[in-house]
Amino acid sequence: SLGYEFTFMQILAGIVAVLTVADARNWSRFFSSVLYIGLTYLGAFIGLSLIQEGSLLAIDWSTAGWLVLNMVFILLAFPLIPLLERVFGYTSALSLVELSDMSRPLLKELSLRAPGTLQHSLQVANLSEAAAEAIGANPLLVKVGALYHDIGKMKNPEYFIENQSGTNPHEGISAQESARIIIEHVEEGLRLAKKYRLPQPIINFILTHHGTTRVEFFYRIHAQKNPDEPIDELKFRYPGPRPKTKEETILMLADSIEAASKSLKNPTGQSIDELVDRVVDYKIKERQLNESEMTFEELEKCKVVFKQLLRSIYHIRIEYPDEPAQPGSPSKTPHSQESKA
Repeated sequence: SLGYEFTFMQILAGIVAVLTVADARNWSRFFSSVLYIGLTYLGAFIGLSLIQEGSLLAIDWSTAGWLVLNMVFILLAFPLIPLLERVFGYTSALSLVELSDMSRPLLKELSLRAPGTLQHSLQVANLSEAAAEAIGANPLLVKVGALYHDIGKMKNPEYFIENQSGTNPHEGISAQESARIIIEHVEEGLRLAKKYRLPQPIINFILTHHGTTRVEFFYRIHAQKNPDEPIDELKFRYPGPRPKTKEETILMLADSIEAASKSLKNPTGQSIDELVDRVVDYKIKERQLNESEMTFEELEKCKVVFKQLLRSIYHIRIEYPDEPAQPGSPSKTPHSQESKA
């Protein structure tokens, strides 16, 4: 009969399913979950039967056929996961892991057409993932978002400094046209994301990683060359929107900080700290974080992570004050607190 026993077993199996597939990142985890669910069904069935019948010999095993049917239905549900994700707008950890595979067609194309951009994206992914872990955000989601956030640069890769090798094509066009090409990579990224059917959370990273900031460099050049001409500032601003989630906020900051760090000629611990503070303060001043879910406490934690990782990237270590010399030990010479290895 489908009495309280059936309800109890389904609730118990449901709890086991939730606990065993949470944050699953590969298919083997799902098959393990099926095994655990099956064992739960079997254990609950035997336990309830013993309570009712009092002996294993008295159990009617023919009534356990529906258990096998449940297992079959669970296995059939797995292929429906991608469809259900699209219907409900949810992206599972399993899908994110698949998207992070560097052999994916879109990432392979990025590596061929804009290798400098791919390297930048990998660095941003490392920074973002670490910051997300520090504040309890979703590190896998922001990592994958970082890998795809600049795919739009494939349209005109040579116009972005990380892909240039001597010749600067911006020298032959106006500052306004340069700004248009730079800003266009967001729109082009959206087009590619839809073409390759990337999930909406990844598309959101593409749209928000510059927010509504201004392409400052070309804006100032245009203003200097046309001092008497009124400037349409919207032509020098990204369309947005501004980041809302913690993950989107992390990516915006990591992207700007990683790019700005390339301008440091002789990086030191102090110059890196100042750069991170300057970039974050600028985003706050420009109101790019006004819609973000991130708290100021979490923002400070992200800054600490960015500073630590950049020091590691540029091989900068903290030198501690000399300890008192031990008998027989060689004397130490004074050295600076920060040094580059």
